[in-house]
Amino acid sequence: MIRPRDLKEFNIPAKYLQRLYERGEVYRSGRGIYILADAEITENFSLAEACKRVPHGVVCLLSALRFHQIGTQNPYEVWMAIDPKAHRPKLDYPPLRIFRFSGAALQEGVEEHRVSDGTIRVYNVPKTVADCFRYRNKIGIDVAIEALRECWRERRTTMDELWRYAAVARISTVIKPYLESLV
Repeated sequence: MIRPRDLKEFNIPAKYLQRLYERGEVYRSGRGIYILADAEITENFSLAEACKRVPHGVVCLLSALRFHQIGTQNPYEVWMAIDPKAHRPKLDYPPLRIFRFSGAALQEGVEEHRVSDGTIRVYNVPKTVADCFRYRNKIGIDVAIEALRECWRERRTTMDELWRYAAVARISTVIKPYLESLV
């Protein structure tokens, strides 16, 4: 997956990308996004495409749970967090669900994963679980509890990490009874 502006750092004119498109060696996935014609599309393709088209965004909540393979949720939209002052992206595909995070809530716990489709900026497991409790009214408390139990059972996080990100999300009092039930 490549954009014409990605070619500038290699001093390659964007016309070459247009010529490859005309020959059928790449196809246009969306406005400004080109993909090799014989590229294998994986399950993370829509996440990588969303991260490419919204470079200041971070995959969060249900999409992050799906990426980390936690729980049973499979959203049809890509859930992304952006800064409150950032412009809302206008995309036809993939469909986005935008959340506004600010300060430490936006910047803490971000991981970059290189996959075959590109680079995905996503929140780590304990930050994702804490955010699920923060947005429990939008996604459902059952989803948040399921994520907490599964990541604890599989030892994908520690209690200290969960407490740290609960403090960042300002939901320490909300998550406290659920964390106490695990121990």
